[in-house]
Amino acid sequence: MAVTLTQDARLLEIADKVRNGTRLTIDDGLYLYDTPDLLTVAQLANEVNQSRNGDNVYFIENMYINPTNVCEASCSFCGFKRKPGEEGAYTMHEEELLEYVEKRWNDNIQEFHIVGGHNVDVGFDYYLDTVRALKKHYPQATVKAYTGAEIEFFARLSGLSMKEVLEELVKAGLDTLPGGGAEILTERYRAKMSPDKASTDEWLEAHELAHGLGMKTHATMLYGSIDTFEERLIHMDRLRDLQDKTNGFMVFIPLAMQPRKAEAGWNRRTSAYDDMRTIAISRLMLDNFDHIKAYWINIGAQLTQMALTFGSDDIHGTLIEERISHSVGALTSQGLTRKELIHLIKGANKQPVERDTFYNVIKKY
Repeated sequence: MAVTLTQDARLLEIADKVRNGTRLTIDDGLYLYDTPDLLTVAQLANEVNQSRNGDNVYFIENMYINPTNVCEASCSFCGFKRKPGEEGAYTMHEEELLEYVEKRWNDNIQEFHIVGGHNVDVGFDYYLDTVRALKKHYPQATVKAYTGAEIEFFARLSGLSMKEVLEELVKAGLDTLPGGGAEILTERYRAKMSPDKASTDEWLEAHELAHGLGMKTHATMLYGSIDTFEERLIHMDRLRDLQDKTNGFMVFIPLAMQPRKAEAGWNRRTSAYDDMRTIAISRLMLDNFDHIKAYWINIGAQLTQMALTFGSDDIHGTLIEERISHSVGALTSQGLTRKELIHLIKGANKQPVERDTFYNVIKKY
């Protein structure tokens, strides 16, 4: 039986709920955000993770691709987007896309992770052709492409329903949706931070439709700006409700907000305490998710190691050249090697497990 050192009666009550398999409420989550006893929160999250995943920590060899940065949306946190004709705007067409991939390809890559702008200057066929081209030339790699917000955008662009958009993408070779575009799933947040993108209900609907087509997908949360702790927990609760319904999410990825510039002061960044607490609370609240990911791009390699005892069992992948977080204030490198990822995991006394997109084991190290 696990020993909990805290004398806090409310925290002991939450610990009992966790250990008895009783679902935590938003009020429980608010207490976990409020308590100064972060180590007990971490202990509980670690227990849950150990019961699900043991000492396994997953990573993937993947390549990050952003086919276009031209975007109709005006998200206040984004430094990646460009307007049509603006300096730095680009749209990769097939030859450029394949040249980009060829220069960075190695035969260990399992997945293309594709996110781009909402570009109204190209038709829906452009996005289909991007998937087709990658599947044709690299059939061994999974195509993880287009967020729930992009699916809603494609529906407006094409005149199709979101379900029809997804069906066409699957025909083209799409395997899964990434988790982006969720930001915070409350309308107060979205009205201020991403007013031109999919609503809460539309983002959730895109993933529910994908799950209905047999697709397993990902879910994120972008925290650390105007969001309240309650809004973060509402976000988790909405994901948890959809997961109860479809069991279609594989992993939850809390993403720490990056400031607009790399030289921004530390007062513009999330704290290590907030990052670790949010990962731990995610593990405790999302009782129907198998995996919680620590995204090293946003929190750094050493905090990612710490996250492996705060409820996380996945550290993402090699990426090779991440652009979106680095278009604003990310201070990390744009990619890590397999050797470096294994070193991080072993440094936390965990078992490195190379996986494919769907958490099938490729190799243990």
